[in-house]
Amino acid sequence: MAQTLLATRQITKRYGSSVAVDGVSLTLQEGQIYGLVGQNGAGKTTLMRMMTGQTLPSSGELELFGETSPQGIDRMRANLGAVVETPSFFPFFTAHENLEYYRRQRGIVGRGCIDDALRQVELGDTGSKKFKDFSLGMKQRLGLALALMNRPALLLLDEPGVGVDPLSRRELWKMVSELAVGGMSVLWSTAYMDEAERCAHVLMLDQGRLVYQGPPAG
Repeated sequence: MAQTLLATRQITKRYGSSVAVDGVSLTLQEGQIYGLVGQNGAGKTTLMRMMTGQTLPSSGELELFGETSPQGIDRMRANLGAVVETPSFFPFFTAHENLEYYRRQRGIVGRGCIDDALRQVELGDTGSKKFKDFSLGMKQRLGLALALMNRPALLLLDEPGVGVDPLSRRELWKMVSELAVGGMSVLWSTAYMDEAERCAHVLMLDQGRLVYQGPPAG
């Protein structure tokens, strides 16, 4: 039986009289790619921010790797990798230097995780090239490398295909698919139906509500 990595139960986020996420209940299991689908303003980023602890729910419950207490959830977030909104990188640093900064900031032990992450996203040969000279696709992949440094069991990606060319989107998808084959679970947020249709499971948000969960239509 597949292990449940993350679950929400009636999780809700309000900003004053506005409801960004409205009573969402879902379950993410190991070794699967989930597509979190919805138009801009549907609540995708807010939901992911609650999963990562960047914002607190107004009500409802989050379970992460079997833990439901605030202390247990905080401890288990070490098993999460996430790119929620655009990561900030130093323009005059190389890929390796940028990841080294974040490795130290986050207290990740061992520099080998940097080379492993860069190799996984095919940036291992960028050498002395500065971040400012990267293509948009390379910048997106460096964000993915940042999320992979702690070797997570669950990867959360907030619209990784936005703004990149079709080839870069296909390359990103290929990398993420390979991670899933290796046992990692992925929640891929998107407004593109062609991306959603590649996922094993679809979670569709509309105005903050979960209106569909199941296999892709078609």
